[in-house]
Amino acid sequence: MLSDEQPLIECVPNFSEGRDEGKVNSIVQAIQASAEVCVLDWTMDPDHHRSVVTFVGAPVAVKEAALRSIARASELIDLNRHQGVHPRIGAADVIPFVPVSRGNLEDCVLIARWTAEEAWRRLRIPTYLYGAAAQVPERRNLEWIRRGQFEGLRENMDAARHPDFGAARLHPTAGATAVGARDFLVAYNVNLDTADAAIARRIAQRVRASNGGLPHVKALGLRLETRNLAQVSMNLTNVEATSLPMVLEVVRREAESLGAGILESEIVGLVPRVALAGAGPESLKLKNFNSDKILENRIARVRGANL
Repeated sequence: MLSDEQPLIECVPNFSEGRDEGKVNSIVQAIQASAEVCVLDWTMDPDHHRSVVTFVGAPVAVKEAALRSIARASELIDLNRHQGVHPRIGAADVIPFVPVSRGNLEDCVLIARWTAEEAWRRLRIPTYLYGAAAQVPERRNLEWIRRGQFEGLRENMDAARHPDFGAARLHPTAGATAVGARDFLVAYNVNLDTADAAIARRIAQRVRASNGGLPHVKALGLRLETRNLAQVSMNLTNVEATSLPMVLEVVRREAESLGAGILESEIVGLVPRVALAGAGPESLKLKNFNSDKILENRIARVRGANL
């Protein structure tokens, strides 16, 4: 049951499995083992070979559910046999905690640190703290932790890359896990009407904040083999400052300058209403979008069912 009297924390774990629905279902079931958490959404992508789950609950219930998901993922996923276009270091690749109501980012930092320490103590999976939970400045950026991915860390974990909790070596099959605290983030993909990944990479270079592009945007250019198209895959870390319509317009403009166009866009997981900036799914070319993809709607529905 979700209580209005306790802080509500969101957790959006990403797992390195996007092709076997049975395995993803098993991880979701592990999360749902407690009635004190509620799974709002989950998606899987075969090209990224990745699944994303969104669940909410009170702090204690959320951190225990996150730990159960790490344990189940470590039982089911072998990174030595995993290949996908999305960067990853672990079976349970990233576990972010996000304050929703009555809580704050510092609460999520404490939850993240507890979860990271327990993942090592109970499961012997080394963990890194990122985002607001980072204890090393460089590790605020998840990209820094993921440099070299699973294979690179497996072959060479130098002193600068030692985990925050655990031995300086990866779990042999589950790798490592990054656990963090952050504000709302939107995972937003724009699929192009071309299969040329070089075009997607050039667009990603132009729009990402680190290259002087759009503020609060991280971007990669990828090729989706199963769909024979190129994708600009983005994370929007401040959707009040940089909304989906703003991002889509810049990607459209850059694509046209390279002789390409936009086929469709998609949101991975849920999206806060503010990120849409009043735009409808048609104008954003959103695929498979309905009102249940809006975070506030899902939480309101779940809380209504608990009354």
